[in-house]
Amino acid sequence: MISVRKIIFDTFAQVGITINGDKPWDMQVHNPKFYDKILSGGSVGFGEAYMAGWWDCEALDEFFFRVLYHRVDKKIPIDVYTVFYALKAKFKNLQTKGRAREVAYKHYDIGNELFEKMLDKQMMYSCGYWKTATNLDEAQTAKLELICRKLKLEKGMTVLEIGCGWGGFAKYAAENYGVSVVGITISEQQAILAREITKGLPIEIRLQDYRDVEGQFDRVVSIAMLEAVGHRNFRTYMEVAERNLTKDGIFLIHTIGGNYDAKTTDPWIDKYIFPNGMLPSASQLSKAWQGLFVLEDWHNFGPDYEPTLLAWLKNFEESWDSIKDNYDETFYRMWRYFLCASAASFRSRKNHLWHIVLTKPMHVGGYESVR
Repeated sequence: MISVRKIIFDTFAQVGITINGDKPWDMQVHNPKFYDKILSGGSVGFGEAYMAGWWDCEALDEFFFRVLYHRVDKKIPIDVYTVFYALKAKFKNLQTKGRAREVAYKHYDIGNELFEKMLDKQMMYSCGYWKTATNLDEAQTAKLELICRKLKLEKGMTVLEIGCGWGGFAKYAAENYGVSVVGITISEQQAILAREITKGLPIEIRLQDYRDVEGQFDRVVSIAMLEAVGHRNFRTYMEVAERNLTKDGIFLIHTIGGNYDAKTTDPWIDKYIFPNGMLPSASQLSKAWQGLFVLEDWHNFGPDYEPTLLAWLKNFEESWDSIKDNYDETFYRMWRYFLCASAASFRSRKNHLWHIVLTKPMHVGGYESVR
């Protein structure tokens, strides 16, 4: 009988990864229990083994690129947790108002200092725009400027931001374009810092579920929030935006997207990083806005997420000594695993970053795309 160890050795060898080899992207296995952990735990077991220090890899992002590009992740045995997770997602709405707050508790509320150290000066936790940028601050400023130009912002306009993070976009738009912004978040820690950052500006930060928003705004924008909505709620999300947008308004979505219709995310990501999240596909989104909006522009600059994530990784590693008293070594390894795997998902074109510009059918005239 062929051993589990040999199957795993041979599977990785097919994509140029040698277990205990001498290349930077080769795995170094420190605990022989690693092989059974993959068999019994699948994706979750693979990540947990790394978190526990059972294996290492110098160039972890390159390792994950080879795994994802060659679809090795699909060859990892399916475990009981994965089956249970898939069934739960099939029959339950994992993003109800009550469950939606779980991602705030487990991710965004783990400490503002961590994100202040890791992110750019404007605290943007989403893909930068690297067309002419040479560093993270420039890339994030370019992204904010790009969004404002795509929204065609003018002084005096009102803007609804669905998922306002730490207030970076609201602050930039208010200061540079003279607009007033209502930003909503479900994270208490984000709301506290966002209110501090935007103090004195025509900005209101609300601790509120997007489904509860009522009003009329000239523009609606949603940056890196749709990934937490869930496929059962895509239509509701679009209806909320349509309901709150003036008839001649513009709606811009900044979101990660995937190549296939999905109802779940990677089980390890769900358990440790973004609970109850999932990446939308193009067909899921176009169906969700059907009859509500007209598609004006769809811009894919997914490759820009890799340098963004690697810049976050560099900042995180360089700042670790100043924040490690609040965490532990397991968290360090978990966060490094998350950032490297995410960077590889964009390098391999498994994931994308989309800017989608929508208008209502009553919007008169054309829309000039911006890049």
